Amino acid sequence: MSAPESPARGTTTIVWFRDDLRVTDHPALEAACRRGEVLALFVLDEESAGVRPLGAASKWWLHGSLRSLRASLEELGIPLVLRRGPAGAVLPEVLERTGAGGITWNRRYGGPELAVDAGVKQWCAEHGVEAHSFQASLLHEPWALRTGAGGPYKVFTPFWKALRALEIRQPLPVPGAGRGADRAVAACAAGEDPEAWGLLPEPGRAAGLAGTWTPGEAAAWERLDDFLDRAEDYDEGHDRPDREGTSRLSPHLRWGEISPFAVWDAAVRHRAEQGGSPGLEKFLTELGWREFNWHLLHQEPELHVRHVRPAFDAFPWRDPAEGAADLRAWQEGRTGFPLVDAGMRQMLATGWMHNRVRMVAGSLLTKNLLVDWRSGEQWFWDHLVDADPASGPGNWQWVAGSGADASPFFRIFNPLTQGRRFDPDARYIRRWVPELAGDSGVDPHEPGLLGPSVGYPAPVVDLPASRARALDAYASIR
Repeated sequence: MSAPESPARGTTTIVWFRDDLRVTDHPALEAACRRGEVLALFVLDEESAGVRPLGAASKWWLHGSLRSLRASLEELGIPLVLRRGPAGAVLPEVLERTGAGGITWNRRYGGPELAVDAGVKQWCAEHGVEAHSFQASLLHEPWALRTGAGGPYKVFTPFWKALRALEIRQPLPVPGAGRGADRAVAACAAGEDPEAWGLLPEPGRAAGLAGTWTPGEAAAWERLDDFLDRAEDYDEGHDRPDREGTSRLSPHLRWGEISPFAVWDAAVRHRAEQGGSPGLEKFLTELGWREFNWHLLHQEPELHVRHVRPAFDAFPWRDPAEGAADLRAWQEGRTGFPLVDAGMRQMLATGWMHNRVRMVAGSLLTKNLLVDWRSGEQWFWDHLVDADPASGPGNWQWVAGSGADASPFFRIFNPLTQGRRFDPDARYIRRWVPELAGDSGVDPHEPGLLGPSVGYPAPVVDLPASRARALDAYASIR
């Protein structure tokens, strides 16, 4: 029996959503709406070669974000179809079933994702389907921002200077109400139910995430507006885990519920209204670090497993069996260093950790405990709602000293002095380490003075001795 003929190509355009779960400033959606009938499609792809499966916290976020996206698209009259499987197989099958004549998407920059996108575009070219991709998740694409010698930037400061010298486009508005491709949806068998995808964690963990976060585009804009109202103190406040000093936009940016263009535009306009703002200038720099890490990932597609600096391939990390107990204590927030334990417990409870505490926790693991940074990165990948393919491993390699423009290896954060400096009244520590919350008369910053009666563990390592050990290990590869 011969295969059924494909339906004639029509004016329906499929918008392939990935990590751009929004309707505002969405170039692929805007282009599709101008073409004719629109069918929105999201494919949960954890099977294509090299594509990294999502962590548990990210899956929880994705579940909520897809619900929000579906509601936003329904307001535009556009149906959303959900499918699961390797995108290189799912997309052709959906295009054949629907007879869609076009497909649009916003570009991705990881190596495996670029390979998938190139394969879909090649299939479209061979089967008479118009395929168009757009810039939407980075202010400037990796191949557009190069050094004078024509190569990628390896140091942040010149990268940032070059980025600031370039024009950044204005964000696009929400498209007008579109024409939903109802017949295409019927031909596509309406897709799958995300409730059957198993994205939600156990109820206890889900409750902690839901009590802290609201995924979706509307929540992203609310969080941006709230941040701008208090952004004046960001240059100092963003380092204080005991304050509401950060934007907490990272998970919304990671899933593209708000675009960097929209965030940049809002921050620049707010700064102009204020007649200048050191806080907002510092915030723009943080957006620049996001860009820098994504440009780095484009050059180093195995960033989460391969050292940017090859010399670290010979670094004498502790044997996994030897360091297993210390790694487990770190994961569970039982290191005996209050600031680190507070951060690790905050992450377990809420899916997020303050950035200053992330650096201190990463330094303790990689330098004082000599545990391979990849073990820490994988733990963060599974437990953070903002687990990002570029910023996560990029920042871990920065802390470990193995990355681009990395922190000098001899910069080993002292978790005790960091706690006193950035959480001086121990409000953050007392909130997340309940053993230290009581009025025991003991300084919660100094674990050495704590008796066993408070139920808090002794430090897993001696800081001066472990610092010396780390410096000796680094000297061995210089």
